[in-house]
Formats: sequence, C-alpha cells, structure tokens
Amino acid sequence: MSRSIGLAHIIRHDDGTSTGVWGIYTLQSAFQPIFAFKEGKLSVAAFEGLIRPFRDGEPQSPAAFFGTCPAADRLHIEALTRTLHLLNAGACLPQEASIFINFDPSVFTDRGIADKALRDMRLVLHEAGIDPRRIVCEVTEQKSASQEALYDFVEALRANGFRIAVDDYGADESDIHRIKELKPDIVKFDAQWITHLMESGAGFALLTAMVNGFETQGIHTVFEGLEEGWQLELAEKAGASMVQGYVLARPELAPTSFRVFVQPPAESTVSAAASPTAPATRSRPARVFGRKVAP
Repeated sequence: MSRSIGLAHIIRHDDGTSTGVWGIYTLQSAFQPIFAFKEGKLSVAAFEGLIRPFRDGEPQSPAAFFGTCPAADRLHIEALTRTLHLLNAGACLPQEASIFINFDPSVFTDRGIADKALRDMRLVLHEAGIDPRRIVCEVTEQKSASQEALYDFVEALRANGFRIAVDDYGADESDIHRIKELKPDIVKFDAQWITHLMESGAGFALLTAMVNGFETQGIHTVFEGLEEGWQLELAEKAGASMVQGYVLARPELAPTSFRVFVQPPAESTVSAAASPTAPATRSRPARVFGRKVAP
C-alpha cells in the first residue's frame, strides 16, 4: 500500500470513521463478526472487513465495482480497501478482536511489490492503533502470477507478524495442495460445500474428520455463510473452531454497533490476546442432519 494511493483517497469523518473515493464510487467498510464456540456458548472472536461500494448514494454490489476496475488499478484499489478497513477497525471495533482482511494474491507479482505494500500497511496499523498480531490475512482463491510468487507473498505476510487464512476451502485437489504448501493458521470452509455435506450422515462424517484433521495440525477452522440454525448446530457438533453468517450477525457499515460486545476479556480462539465476549447463547443438544430439524 502507498500512502499516496491509499490515504490520498480517504475521507475522514468527525465520528472517527473513514470512507474511500475511487472514481465515481464511494467506498465504505462493513464488518461481520466471527464467533467462537466455548463451553456451549458463542463469543465474538474476530471481524471480517468487507467493502461496500456506493454510486450516487445508491449501494452497488462489490462484484459490479471490481468488475469496472481495470486490472492495472487492482493493486491500488486493494491498498485503498485495506487502508479503509484498518482505519475503521481502529475507530469502531473492540480493541482486542482479531481482524480478517482479504488479500488478492494475483496483484502481488513479486516480493518487492509485497514488501512495499506491507511496509505501508504497518504505517496504517500504527496510525489506527492496531497490533499486527490481530491481523488475519485471508488469501482469496484468485490465481497468482506463479506458485513461487504466492509462496513468497505468504512468507512476507508471516514475516510481518500476520496470521494466514485460506478462504473458500472445498477439498478439491487444488485446495488440499494449497493447505499443504501454505500451512495456514486458519481454514475457512466454502459455504455451499459444507451445506452439501451437512445434508447426509456420510457427508457430515467426512466434514467432521476433516475438521479434526486440521485441528491436529494446529489449524483452526471457520464455517462461513451459515444462514440457518440447523447449520450452526451441526457446525458445533463437527468441531468447527469458529462460525460466521447471517444466522448470527449481518455485516454492519462503520461505525458499527459492535462495541456492545466489549465485556471482561476472555481467551480468543484466533489470538493469544484476550477477546471480547458476546452474550451467551443457549446450550445446544444433539441434532439430526439436514434442513428439517425437529423443534
């Protein structure tokens, strides 16, 4: 990230939050909580930063926004969105929570580009008052320039003290290879894939075995995109470390209301530092597979 690119496109507001401007678009940060299971209850362990574009005051889909951006601008836009999320996280999120930030590996074509971007990112972290150990770098599925470039990029992230998450894991051969080579701290399971596996006992057994396999390697797991209670219940039964989805909380534009989660700190699944806890949910008895869950 470059201060001339990232911060030059930032507008500061009196409430401490920031928005970004890129061409005809105004960009805002949204954050969605990620919850951890602990003793039959759920606590907030982290937040994921999500970009929300607006045109003439009307919301646009992120896909539509990124689809209009020339490839030559992607590195600068990535810098801007990271800057925006980090400044807003410092302004409106609980201070102990981890922060998931998306990285597109295809824009980091060599180690020099990655090193410069991460040097500038550290400056923004300092300005936002965020400990780098809170940052989880979510490596998306985008094709990188080469496998060597991807590994160098991930190595640079680790050298800066950040943790690594692999996104959209679905147990394809390419996904398994990614895990083996990148050795992430966290794996986020693809929402459609886990829902499909939860539909049958055999699929659920496979899902549980994969979660257990990751945990034995010291890799935490996130089930994302959960929209129904039965999915949440089976995620807990499968042993998932963390869960994310509309069934728990929708993304909120900054400034968020998520400071209500600030409580006496408890140990976080994704950080050695303390994490704020959310109000307890009910304990969950064992449930059956599939969509039709008995009341």
